[in-house]
Parts: sequence; structure tokens; C-alpha cells
Amino acid sequence: MNQVPKLLMILGAILFAAGLLWMLVGKYIPLGRLPGDIAIDKENMKFYFPIVTCIIISVVLSLGAYLFRLFLK
Repeated sequence: MNQVPKLLMILGAILFAAGLLWMLVGKYIPLGRLPGDIAIDKENMKFYFPIVTCIIISVVLSLGAYLFRLFLK
């Protein structure tokens, strides 16, 4: 089997699992609505930037990549 379709199927399965996990756990962990996320609400404008959520996701993905490389050796 060619490597590109295999890689795309694996990435699709990972995205599906992440979406399913987010759907199930999202009720208990309010990602996107954490303290420290920037929310500006004025009369004609709404601005929202989930900076703390981005930092947490970055740390979790970095830790996952580190552990993946650690066990790959």
C-alpha cells in the first residue's frame, strides 16, 4: 500500500478519536471558556481569543510528541 493514503487514514482516525473524546469530555472540561481567555464584549463588537486554552493545548501536544519520540527510539 502506498504511504500517503495510509498516513491520511491514520490521521483521519486520530482526528475522529480526538473529536469523539472532545465531545464526551467537553461537558466536564470547559476548553475555550477557561479563566484567562480574553473576551471583549462591546455594544457593536465581540472579540474572543482563548489564549489559556491555546497554551494548554500546546503543552499537551508537546508532551505527547515528546513521549511519542521517547518510546519510538
